[in-house]
Amino acid sequence: MSDPIKGVILVGHGGIPKGCPQELITKLKRLEGQRRAAGAPMSAEEHELDTKIRQWPRTPETDPYQSGLEAVAVQLRANLGEVLFAVAYNEFCAPTLEESVEELIKKGATHITVTTTMFTPGGSHSEIEIPEILDNLRPLHPDVELRYAWPFDLKLVANTLTEQVKRFS
Repeated sequence: MSDPIKGVILVGHGGIPKGCPQELITKLKRLEGQRRAAGAPMSAEEHELDTKIRQWPRTPETDPYQSGLEAVAVQLRANLGEVLFAVAYNEFCAPTLEESVEELIKKGATHITVTTTMFTPGGSHSEIEIPEILDNLRPLHPDVELRYAWPFDLKLVANTLTEQVKRFS
């Protein structure tokens, strides 16, 4: 039996880029709300809007969130050493978690750990959406172990925040 090929995916929320028309966002969120209320799959119209927004041109000036997450990803990747690595976004930005999982599997990953920048409990992205996506992907890839590094140890989160406050005190 060969050693597992490890992969890590860092999931961020995603931001709306400057210049993206607000009416696209409003329409997407309306369609998403209707879909969730009905428990229905994503419609072709919602998928088209989601893709259009995720593919909107971005620069560090038009999407500082993406730029910031990418900077965190560079450091995290360096800290982790020899693992396959990808970034994903919950909304508004590409790639999706599904796309990043597929990317790492194509590169040979057999054990993928997903983590998020959303540290606190209670958020729908971290507590509901990411686990649902992974649950939907597992049957498609039975030979790949998909793990979710959640929930965060809130004491460790508080320690990190304490150090940040001390830097500015």
